[in-house]
Amino acid sequence: MIIVTGGAGFIGSNLVATLNAQGRSDIVIVDVLGSEGKWRNIAKSRFVDIVFPDEVEAFLAGRPAADAVFHMGANSSTTATDADDILRTNLRSSMQWWRWCARTRTPLIYASSAATYGDGAQGFLDDVETLDGLRPLNLYGWSKHAFDRWALGAEAGGESPPHWAGLKFFNVYGPNEYHKGDMQSLVAKNAAIIAAGDPVTLFRSHKDGYADGEQLRDFVYVADCVSVMLWLWQQAGTSGLFNLGTGAARSFKDLMEATAAAAGKPLEVQYRDMPLSIRANYQYFTQAEMGKLRQAGYDKPFWTLEQGVADYVGNHLLTADAYR
Repeated sequence: MIIVTGGAGFIGSNLVATLNAQGRSDIVIVDVLGSEGKWRNIAKSRFVDIVFPDEVEAFLAGRPAADAVFHMGANSSTTATDADDILRTNLRSSMQWWRWCARTRTPLIYASSAATYGDGAQGFLDDVETLDGLRPLNLYGWSKHAFDRWALGAEAGGESPPHWAGLKFFNVYGPNEYHKGDMQSLVAKNAAIIAAGDPVTLFRSHKDGYADGEQLRDFVYVADCVSVMLWLWQQAGTSGLFNLGTGAARSFKDLMEATAAAAGKPLEVQYRDMPLSIRANYQYFTQAEMGKLRQAGYDKPFWTLEQGVADYVGNHLLTADAYR
C-alpha cells in the first residue's frame, strides 16, 4: 500500500497517475475534494480508498506499515494569514506522518518548498549548515521551514523513518493545477488567451537591473517532480532535504514565449504595476542549487522550459481533456 496525502491535488494527483501507469493501484489518497473541481484530477485514477484528513488518526490506528508515504498535502497559499490553520494543516499534520513512518519503518517523501529561502539573500543551497539562517517571507514558507528544522532535530534524536526526503519544490507547473485559482502557473492562466490571439499581462519591474517581465524563476515541470520523488523512494541509503528545480532560472517573459510557441501564436505582452500588497516581499530571482540531488545519484535530464511547456500546452491545455 502507498499513501499519498494531497493525492487529489496538483503534484499528488500526477504522482497517483504515474503510479497507476507503473501498475500500482493499491493507493490510499488522503485529501479533501471540496468544490473547486479537484475530483477531476483523480477521475481517471485507480485507488483503494480516499481518507479525509480528519480521519487519518483512526485510519492509521493499528496499521502496521505502508510501502511509502508521499506527504504532499498542505495549505500551499503564500497569502494565507490564519496561522493556527497553517499550524494544524502544515506543521502538526507533517509531524503526525513523520512519527507514524518512524514507528512503522515506512519511507517518507514530503513536500517542503523553495519559499523557505525567503528573499534569497542566503542563496538557494539545500544543506543543513545554512538552514538556521533562512528567513521565509510568508506564513506558508515559515511552516515548511519549521517542519524541515523539526525533522532534522527528530532524526538527530533517533526518531526518523528508515529513509526520508524533504523536497524544496521551486515553481512547479503542469497538468491538474487548475483548481488552484490564482495560484496556477502563468502557462495554465494564459495558454487559452494566447491561443485566442489576445495579449497577456505581466508585472512591471520595480527593481533596478530587471526589465519588465524579466523577473526570474526556476520553473520545473511536474513530470520531473514525480520522477525525482519515485527515485528517492527507492534510495534506501539516502535521506535529507533536496532542492527540486531545474537549476536554470528563466524569465516570466521566456515562459510566455514558450507558451506562445506551443500554441502556434505570436506573443503580445502588456505590463501592469505590481500590487503594493506583494511588492515589498516579491522575489526577483530564484534558482535551485541541484548539486546535492545529482551527487546522490539522480542523473536523469530535466525537461527544458520549452519542452515542458510544449508538452503541457499541446497534450493538455489546448485539448478536449486537460487532465491526467
